[in-house]
Order: sequence, then C-alpha cells, then structure tokens
Amino acid sequence: MKKANNQLIVATHLSQLIDVITGFGGLIIPLIIWASYKDKIYNMDEHGKAIINFRISMFLYLLLCIPLILVLGLGILGFIAIGIAYMILPVINAVKASNGEKPNYPLSVKFI
Repeated sequence: MKKANNQLIVATHLSQLIDVITGFGGLIIPLIIWASYKDKIYNMDEHGKAIINFRISMFLYLLLCIPLILVLGLGILGFIAIGIAYMILPVINAVKASNGEKPNYPLSVKFI
C-alpha cells in the first residue's frame, strides 16, 4: 500500500531549483527521487512524470532558442521566458502538491 507524503513531493518539485545554486542537478535529483519512490508514495509517479516531462520540454525549447537568436533576437526573449518558467513553475506546483492537487506544467510535452 502506498503512503501519502506530500512533503516529499513538494521537495521533489523544489529540488528543480538546485540549478540556481549549482548550475546542474535540476533534472537529476527529481529523477532519482521519482525513481526511488514512485511505487512507495501515493501520487509520486504522477508528479515525477510531470517534472521530468517539464524539464525535458524546457531543454528542447532552449535548444530551439539558439538558432532563433539569429532571427531578430527572438531566441533571447525565449531564454528569458524559459528562465522565468524555470523559477516560477516549480514553486507553483510545489504549493499545489502541498494542497494535494495535480501538477500542471504548461507547454510540457508528455514524453513519459
């Protein structure tokens, strides 16, 4: 039987922000937590998949922004928008997780 542990789910969402401090790990840490606890904690699988899909989608969007820099500098606006999304969306979804709500990362492609 799976246990409910909203605090670990909240920590998983917030662990994406480790990129701000170290520059990496924002995908690795949630991936490890999700893989370790997806079968043990209620709703961890749903939240973990949303986080991983968000991180992969944002990485692909960053790659798309690189050639767009040459087109009137649109890539720079894309970098700024993605940077804001990286900072705000994990916090919003952590609050949702603490309230027992489903995660919602807009513009995320469902890979997993």
